[in-house]
Amino acid sequence: MSKVYVKFEVPDELQNKALEALEIARDTGKIKKGSNEATKAVERGIAQLVLVGGDVEPEEIVMHLPPLCDEKQAAYVIINKQSDIGAASGLDVGSAAAAIVKPGKAKDLIDDVVKQITDLRG
Repeated sequence: MSKVYVKFEVPDELQNKALEALEIARDTGKIKKGSNEATKAVERGIAQLVLVGGDVEPEEIVMHLPPLCDEKQAAYVIINKQSDIGAASGLDVGSAAAAIVKPGKAKDLIDDVVKQITDLRG
């Protein structure tokens, strides 16, 4: 993956945990789907975890999200396929990004994912 916005590799296991958290939050909490809604959630400081597609074309659609997440101190994770984000969000199509706003029953899972991401980034 040679995308400009991908600053660190995320193991598949961690990606799957993040996607699982997104699914649980979709059913029991609140999520924002798409790069525009995810961006707004980060800007408003309500995003608990942001999932960004690693295969988004053109990459300009999401390349602003990682630096914005860093600036607003929101955790983000790069997911290899945007189709996985779409599926976990309950869509029939891929989603360039998604943000978990209210974790619902996924709170512990999100906390675990955020801790692992923090450790991964050093």
